[in-house]
Amino acid sequence: MISEEIMKNDTLEAIIQEYLKPYVRKIDSEAYYAKKYLLELGKAGFYHSEQLSINEVLLREIAVVEKTAKYCMTTAFNLWCQLASMTYLRYSNNSYLKEEILPKLEKGELLGGTGLSNPMKFYGGMEELHLKATRTEGGYLVSGALPSVSNLDDNHWFGIVAEVEGAQRLMAYVCCDAEGLRLKEKIGYLGLNGSATYACQFKNVFIPEKWIISEDADTFIEQVRPAFVFYQIPLGLGVTAAAIRSIHRARAKQGGCNRYLPIQATELEQELEALQEQTYKLAGETNNFPSIWKELLQTRLDVVNLTSKAVHANMVHSGSAAYISKSDPARRLRESYFLINLTPTVRHLEKLLSR
Repeated sequence: MISEEIMKNDTLEAIIQEYLKPYVRKIDSEAYYAKKYLLELGKAGFYHSEQLSINEVLLREIAVVEKTAKYCMTTAFNLWCQLASMTYLRYSNNSYLKEEILPKLEKGELLGGTGLSNPMKFYGGMEELHLKATRTEGGYLVSGALPSVSNLDDNHWFGIVAEVEGAQRLMAYVCCDAEGLRLKEKIGYLGLNGSATYACQFKNVFIPEKWIISEDADTFIEQVRPAFVFYQIPLGLGVTAAAIRSIHRARAKQGGCNRYLPIQATELEQELEALQEQTYKLAGETNNFPSIWKELLQTRLDVVNLTSKAVHANMVHSGSAAYISKSDPARRLRESYFLINLTPTVRHLEKLLSR
């Protein structure tokens, strides 16, 4: 399987060891943005999609996110942003974006963010769209504000959805350097401060037609939202696997008394394996996305619950050593709370599943 090949890929492991693992604590405690790691993945070919099926690309990229999350969920989240960002362009009919921008993203020359937290909540009936667009010569003028967009920096790009006068909504790809766009870094979170997250203020930002992903965002979102959710699931799979590994390492603590705890590694491993199988099975059904949408949402919710269970168990099994703020179990605990609140959030998922 492609996923197994990726997990055992020596090149991926080498990139992790050089560009990610040494910086994990700096990412967590100093809001360090592991941009070099994300770029190296592209340079090594882990983003390319040419001559590959949607199925092959999805399976490979889910596996790369999962392996990254075993070391650092903050950076795996940045990777999710990059993959979701590329997905928008892969599905677009805009030749400029597909032929000029997408190849640079896939080669590790550019990085991108998603910008769709507010739109996804809008389509879930939870928020109004924050961005408004007005038609002008050669494109649109966009104004409004997005409270949080991640994986941004100079010369980065990200997706937006804006409401045009009337009932139309468009989706566009915007460069962080666009005139009239102001970015304000957001840190001070419980976790994931190294995610390069910014508040984005738009003031009559000109969006040329060559940046338009689709002028029918309502239909386009239906196409890309499965990948949007798929790439989130391995965030939890990777963190859960890391928590289980940590629990195993703590089994001899204080005379082996951890064996009396109600949640054991074996139980977590069985649940993790089942969710991994479900995830990769669903990812293989790319031609049948509408019929698996509810299953995909349920898997996303199940992985959040399992991750929460695993990291809490990891804290208990590790004892006092885990209660140091820079400890790995404490970092994973904080990361897991972000997964709960990542769009679609747990409450958003529960609403979608109730329909």
